[in-house]
Amino acid sequence: QVQVVESGGGLVQAGDSLRLSCAASGNPTITNTMGWFRQALGKGREFVAAVSWGGARTTYADSVKGRFTISRPNAKDTVFLQMNSLKPDDTGVYYCAVARRSCLEPDCQYDFWGQGTQVTVSS
Repeated sequence: QVQVVESGGGLVQAGDSLRLSCAASGNPTITNTMGWFRQALGKGREFVAAVSWGGARTTYADSVKGRFTISRPNAKDTVFLQMNSLKPDDTGVYYCAVARRSCLEPDCQYDFWGQGTQVTVSS
């Protein structure tokens, strides 16, 4: 089993930056790909970004390319999402997830999820 905890959300203005953190604990042997998803009020959950176990490979949703950066430093069970030039459309609950498999496609299956952290961007 893997526990996932997100932090770093908050209320910011359009154009500001925010960095989200995610820590996975419990069983590092089944922690492979890590990803971020978000869900706006009244909408479905959507893929934001993912990073491979070693941190070398990443993928992004088109809506965040060039503005968001996902990283996975030396501690392989920790991942960050640096969000720059935030827009009101980025508002939502951001979830971190862990996959047992190596898969960077947006529709990959993720096995463990955090509780989410709220990001609100005002115009």
